[in-house]
Formats: sequence, structure tokens, C-alpha cells
Amino acid sequence: MTTIKLHNTRTRTKEDFVPIDDANVRMYVCGPTVYDRAHLGNARPVVVFDVLYRLLREVYGSDHVTYVRNFTDVDDKINARAAESGRPIGEITAETTQWFLDDMGALGALEPDHMPRATQYIGQMIAMIETLIEKGHAYAAEGHVLFAVDSWKEKYGKLSGRSVDDMIAGARVEVAPYKRNPMDFVLWKPSSEDLPGWESPWGRGRPGWHIECSAMAHELLGESFDIHGGGNDLMFPHHENEIAQSCCAHPTGDFARFWLHNEMLQVEGKKMSKSLGNFFTVHDLLDQGVPGEVIRFVFLSTHYRKPMDWTEKKAREAETTLRKWRALTAGIEPAARAAPSVIAALADDLNTAGAIAELHRFAAEGDAAGLLTSAQMLGLLTEEMGAWVSDQGDVDLSEHETRLFEARKTAMETKDFSEVDRLKAGYVAAGLEVRMSKAGVELVPGAGFDAAKLEAVE
Repeated sequence: MTTIKLHNTRTRTKEDFVPIDDANVRMYVCGPTVYDRAHLGNARPVVVFDVLYRLLREVYGSDHVTYVRNFTDVDDKINARAAESGRPIGEITAETTQWFLDDMGALGALEPDHMPRATQYIGQMIAMIETLIEKGHAYAAEGHVLFAVDSWKEKYGKLSGRSVDDMIAGARVEVAPYKRNPMDFVLWKPSSEDLPGWESPWGRGRPGWHIECSAMAHELLGESFDIHGGGNDLMFPHHENEIAQSCCAHPTGDFARFWLHNEMLQVEGKKMSKSLGNFFTVHDLLDQGVPGEVIRFVFLSTHYRKPMDWTEKKAREAETTLRKWRALTAGIEPAARAAPSVIAALADDLNTAGAIAELHRFAAEGDAAGLLTSAQMLGLLTEEMGAWVSDQGDVDLSEHETRLFEARKTAMETKDFSEVDRLKAGYVAAGLEVRMSKAGVELVPGAGFDAAKLEAVE
């Protein structure tokens, strides 16, 4: 059996992954808070852990892997959106949840085995909070329930590598009179009549953010499971707090044995932000004509533990590559299994960049079957992801390339480039990138290529 090595954030080392039970491999990944469209950064962990899910299924069998990714559908951001729009909270969360699933599906992400909504597990959260109070790890105060960090002080901070004293000194923590310690975090908080709320031993209220994942993971995966993942922005405080409350509520379990965190995303070398004007959602890109398969390819071209820089150049190059690969594999029957070299790259801490390099090698060597099957394991070159190519795939651009080449040749003799400029403008308007060199002319379809517009280039 293939040995998978994963970088465990908890130990800061790359370790051999040995599941608790190889017939029941379990993974939990923190999902979105559903109040708006998912931005491009939200999509990175989805693609990263989708690849890990595919690898685990390849190695252990699809019937022996359970993948859970939650939806946070009770949150102050959702409440604020409801107040702004005047729409019911349930309507907003239902709509944005489906948006998320549609957008991630467009990126080729498989749906997890379980996608629990926080509001479906309020009873389990209340039960876990009661257990924490009984064990002396939490306390009720003014309608709130808080986790007492001092009760687990010697272990709190191990994941992020911080001590409680350092965190208190350097963190901006919520100052509240009902807190015994500035680092204590909310498990339950009161709700006014205009906010979502559930009856509890501490009055009508709603859960804090961190308790959700602990309760849902325990319910669906048990006291101990194999992998917990998410973006590295969740390492503290969210994942740190998950560990504390889960291990204190269920001291005989390990909670998650492996912790994986992906790095953040940049756009054209800068942090994505609305103030810089480089903030966009997955839906924005799809609407602009960037295929989901192209977005996925760009993501996979960078190792998950390195910052990923989204650029228009990378997207154009990815589209060109995918078009060539799809042409090469058209009509080819896939091989029985992905190439061992691709599986080996993925088994080495999800080295997707190394796997992509192998795909380039297969293409260069003309190994269409190996290319197709190995790419499909990465979620590329699948039939479902190919509509963007098939829509334009029958267009023969060689006639247009010859036409532009001859026009340029004539222009070089007459010094009249008006026809060349007219043709170039028409091809660019149709969504083609025009590449001209001494060797010839190449027309490369871009993200917004529309073959119908070529009819206007007479």
C-alpha cells in the first residue's frame, strides 16, 4: 500500500500517515460561514482537501473514507446581512449554501460525505457545553458560558506554538466583566428576540463559533479521527479552541491526530482586499468566462503550504495547457489507474506541483492514456469539467492564422498594416490572444473566447 506522508502542524514535521482504522479513514475540514459568495481565497482549502480526499480514496478505497465539511449557518455576519436586506435568515443561508456548492462544483470539487449545518446540531453543542461545565472546564456568567482556558493552560496553544501568557500580552481579546480570564472564549451567548436563539439551561441563546465544529466532528467522526484541515488563518483561535474544548469534554479521545493547514492566496502578488480593488469571488471569475478547470489548475500548480499567487498570466497559461491536453486525450480510453509517479507525488505531502509536472511529461511523451487518468485523479480533464472546451473545441483556427500571416506578409511589402490591424482587432474582440513572431502566427483562445464572433472577421 502507498505510504502517504503529511506535514502535521501539531508536530511541525512531515510524518507517515497511519490511520486509526484503515477501513474507516476520517477527515474533517472547516467549511464556510454562509452569508455571501465565496471569494477566491475561500476556494483554496476546498480544492486542497478535495485532492487529499481523492488520494485517500485511491489508497484506502472510496468506501473506507469519510469526509466531513460543515456549514456555519448561525453567525453574527449572517444576522447583520439579514438586518441589512430585510430577508429571513433561513432564506439567506439556504441561498448562499447552494451558491457555495455550485461554485465549488464548478471547480471540480467532490461533495463531502457529510455537510452538516450548525443549526442541525444545537442539541449536541448544548450537551458538550454541559459536559465541560460538569468537568470544571467552563462556567456560566450573565447568560454566557465560557471555556476556562486556565483549566487547560498547560496544553492550550500547542497547535499554534503560543503560550497563554504571550497570547494575553499580544492579542486583542474581548474585554468583558463576566470573563475570569481575558483568553476565555464563548461557548454560548444570549440572544435578543430579534436574533436566532434556542432554549438552553442558560437561557435563550446561540452557540459560539468554536463549539460548532467540535460538536459536529464528535457526532459524525467520534472522539478520535485522523485528519483536521483548514486554512492557516484558522489555526488560532478557532482550531486551538476546538482542541481545548474537545479534549476536555472527551479526555479519552485524541480529537484530530493530523492537522493540515493551507497557506493564503494573493492576487498579482498582493493580498486580496476590497481596498486594493483586487477582491473577487469565484462566481465573478466564472461569470467573466474563466473556466472552473482553469482555476483548479492554477491552484494545483502551487504547493498547498506555500502562498498562492493568482495572476491573469497563470490563468492564460493554464487554459492553453488544458486545451492542448484535452485535444491530445480526445477519444482516449483512460488507463486502469493513475500513474505511480503521480500518486507518489501526491503521497508526498500533496505535492500537486510535482504531479502537474508529471502530467506535462506524459503530454510531451504522447502518453495520452497516462495523462488522462492521472489528470482525472487530480480533478482535471474530466468529462464534467470539459464543457468550456467542447463549446469551442471544434473551431479550426488554422485558416485564420494563415489569413493573418499572409496579411502580415503583404503588409511588410506594402508598408500598409491597416488590414493586419483590422484582423487583429477582430480576433481580440472574439477572445483570442494573437501571438506573432518570425516563425508564424498563433491564435490562442482566451477565457472569454466566443467562436461566433469570428464570423465578423470577414
